[in-house]
Formats: sequence, structure tokens, C-alpha cells
Amino acid sequence: MTFSWEEFGWEELADGIGRRRLPVWDATVALVAGPSGALLFDTGSSLREGAEIRTQVQALLGGRRVTHIVLSHPHFDHVLGTGAFAGAQIYAAAGMEKALAADGREELRLDAVRQGLSESEATSATDVVIRPHHLITREWTVDLGGGREVRLCVVGPAHSPYDMAAWIPDAGILLAGDLIEESGEPQAGPDATSSRWPLALDRLLALGGPDARYVPGHGSVVDAAFVRAQRDALAALHGVS
Repeated sequence: MTFSWEEFGWEELADGIGRRRLPVWDATVALVAGPSGALLFDTGSSLREGAEIRTQVQALLGGRRVTHIVLSHPHFDHVLGTGAFAGAQIYAAAGMEKALAADGREELRLDAVRQGLSESEATSATDVVIRPHHLITREWTVDLGGGREVRLCVVGPAHSPYDMAAWIPDAGILLAGDLIEESGEPQAGPDATSSRWPLALDRLLALGGPDARYVPGHGSVVDAAFVRAQRDALAALHGVS
């Protein structure tokens, strides 16, 4: 038996594609399903959250499991649920394996605690975080069968050192991670490269084009005009063209 997206608080974006805005940090996770695979874009902020997402996805897909995971960037609210998905193939931008190695995991844990995740949840999630199996330097295409492909594109450094987006051509949907934020101003932490952020948004616009729907890491789905306006605001703020 399959369930509707709305029953689990997900937003259906297209046939076989949906996303959920998670509580507390409002981070988005997205599911892209095809006949031969199911791809999850980001995994939530903790093992508890990851396990909940895993259960919901299996219900939505009639018992099928996530086969591919894409990590948009190495911030805790997007990666610490990954340990709940043993067996899935994990894709990330090259270099992100360092952020999820032993030294990087400690900084990830400390940042999660600083942001309000409990010490116990942060520790349990970082202890079992899974390092990526596939490190992408530029682009990679994941074939989910039936003509559904997901094109992974490394577009950072910008919001983080290792930003990656996912373009779904048959649906005209681009999953942007925190390169785009709708529910607040774009957040530039100590690992951001703000001078390159407008360039990253230029690449997203070139990839998705004027008619795509752009799914931000935080907030509502937006159009190309919103992305272009955010790009121009970031350029003005950081003194770049």
C-alpha cells in the first residue's frame, strides 16, 4: 500500500518527486523516484530525523528503499540523518569526504550542538555518519530508470566549500540546497565563499533555465526571477559583479 505525500507532510512537486520541510531548522529533503531507483536529496539533522524520513519514504514508495543519496553540502542539518540509510550509494562534491572524516566529524558535532541539537543526538549521528561513496568533481548523472535522470552538478564553493545541486530535466525541477534560501536571507557562515556565490547562482540559472522550479534548502519553491534577484542582491552585498 502506498500513501499520499500530504499524509506525511510532504509537498508533491511532480509525479514521483516530492519534498519535505523539516521542523526546527526548516531544512528541505527531497525524494526523486524512478522505476529502478529512489534518490534522496539531503537527509536531515539527526539519526532520529533520518529514520523518520526513511520510514516515510518506504511507505510512499510501497516498501521500496532509498538507493541513492545526494548531500548538497556538509552542514549538520542536511547530513546528520545519513547514518539511517545504510546500503544507499552516497554522492557528494569532491572534498566533502574530509568534512565527514574523523576530524571533520568533530567540528560537525560541535556545530550541531551550538545550533541547538542535543549533545546525545549530535554525538550518535556523527558517530555513524557515512562518508560518500562517489565524489563528484564537476557533473554526474544518476539514472533512475524510465527516462528519469538526475544530473548532479558541483557549483561551489559558495554557501559552503562543497555545494552541489541536482537537476531533474524531465520535471523541470532543480534542487539547490542552501545556495538558495527563501524563508530568510542567505546565510554565509565562516566556511562560505561569498564572492563566488553569485557565480554559483549564475550556474544554477544556466542549468535550470527561465522556466524551472527551484527548490531552496530553506523555504518555499521559487522561480528563476527570485533566484536572479537573490543573485543580484548577493553581488551587491559582497561587491562583485
